[in-house]
Amino acid sequence: MTNDSEAGGGMTEDVLAIVGDETRRAVLRRLEVIDTADDPDFDRLTRLAASVMSAPVALISLVDIDRQWFKSRSGLEDRETPIEMSFCAHAIASPINPMVVENALVDPRFANNPLVTGEKHVRFYAGVPITVYGQRIGTLCVLDHEPRPRPGDVEIERLTDLAGMAASLFLLKDGMRKGAIAEAALVREEMRHALALDAGSIASWVWDLRTDMLECDELLTRMLGLPTAKRLPMRDLFGAIDPRDLRQHEARLNEALESGEDYSGEYRIRGTVPPRWLAVRGRVVERDADGKPVLVFGVNFDVSEHKSAEERQRNLLRELNHRVKNTLATVQALASQTVRHSSAPEEFLPAFSGRLQALGAAHGLLSDLEWRGITLMDLVEKQVMPFVDREDIRLRLSGDKVLLSPDQALAIGLILHELGSNATKYGALSVPEGTVDLSWTVTEQGAEDGKEIERLAISWTERGGPPVTPPSRRGFGTILIQRSLAKILSSNVVHEYRPEGVYAELSLDLESPSD
Repeated sequence: MTNDSEAGGGMTEDVLAIVGDETRRAVLRRLEVIDTADDPDFDRLTRLAASVMSAPVALISLVDIDRQWFKSRSGLEDRETPIEMSFCAHAIASPINPMVVENALVDPRFANNPLVTGEKHVRFYAGVPITVYGQRIGTLCVLDHEPRPRPGDVEIERLTDLAGMAASLFLLKDGMRKGAIAEAALVREEMRHALALDAGSIASWVWDLRTDMLECDELLTRMLGLPTAKRLPMRDLFGAIDPRDLRQHEARLNEALESGEDYSGEYRIRGTVPPRWLAVRGRVVERDADGKPVLVFGVNFDVSEHKSAEERQRNLLRELNHRVKNTLATVQALASQTVRHSSAPEEFLPAFSGRLQALGAAHGLLSDLEWRGITLMDLVEKQVMPFVDREDIRLRLSGDKVLLSPDQALAIGLILHELGSNATKYGALSVPEGTVDLSWTVTEQGAEDGKEIERLAISWTERGGPPVTPPSRRGFGTILIQRSLAKILSSNVVHEYRPEGVYAELSLDLESPSD
């Protein structure tokens, strides 16, 4: 790229100023047309110009800082020439429109121009500036190899009209190009928006109150449990709402339409189990001359999981309130009974503390699992393993995975703690050679009301401990073992002081933790 003074050659300062004008060149750059492919629309204009002017050469020339580039050529092979050879640079700077050179060989501006002295043999030139966005970006011109007199007014007018058509065509092409860019950007934005909505499981819709029709994406119909569609009557949406929520939804929607405030609400979908909940947000975006809403935009999104979590939380709070009351009653009973069966005050604290910790351990497990129940093995880990080392082979465990309800877990947890505590103090776990076998089995008990009933049997067998003799009186530990399952229907407890070691068997019907 040459600088302005080099590019101008013998051109006058006023021509150089027009060629180098930054505003004019900015328009040229904005059109993004230089060095583009041939365009048949522009070629028709040059052919027509050549025919109208009976000239062998017609060009649509764009004048840049260092060259003139031909968007269309009729009768010329060259695609461009250096700016210092340009007749068109003088044409866009000329106050006379069009600029006509009748004989370039005798015109001081062009007499030494290579286009004149060389093989192109240009003698005649007539050029009309092409003005786009208020700037002369180039010309529509015709050339001849022989001198010619100035064209008549009719020919000049036609050439001027063709230059105007070229300017309009540049504007049209520019608008189409920008429109295509904007449309592509819009398509990308819509795709991005659609992907974002899809990723968030958000369905969008437009409600035309004049036709009472919804234009929506297919996700909405899937959410509503309706046949896949992109357009549906509003009555179909109302028909998909659970009757329990419909009246409130309609009332709040009408209130929002009247007040002009955004609408938000939630409703269940008819016939879904578990219930599918949708949240809706809507806004009036257009009103008629009387101020009545005619167009509403909105979105729906699935909040079933959120609603389910809320319901679980409410159930958990109800369960917690219930358990707290029961636990307080159990703690009071443990305290009073431990005191009653303690022969000395110093015996009370460790006994009561151990039982309270056992109750707390079971509660902690149940709370972690939101009171949905725990496995028997987890309960054993909490209530029995603390009495021995994890690797201690004196305690042998066996049994399949069994899930206990909260009531079962609390009762069995207290019994296992009591058995483990007694075995550590007085029984098999109080000596190195003693062992305890803790096992459980589940057996089928038939069906009742179409539901299979399973029976859990837990056995605790001590061997190798100190000699066993039945106690002269029943302590609270024994009473606790024998009565802890009293509130569990169809339960049974066997607790025996056999010569070879303590034996206990707990049996009860299993129930679903969620029952």
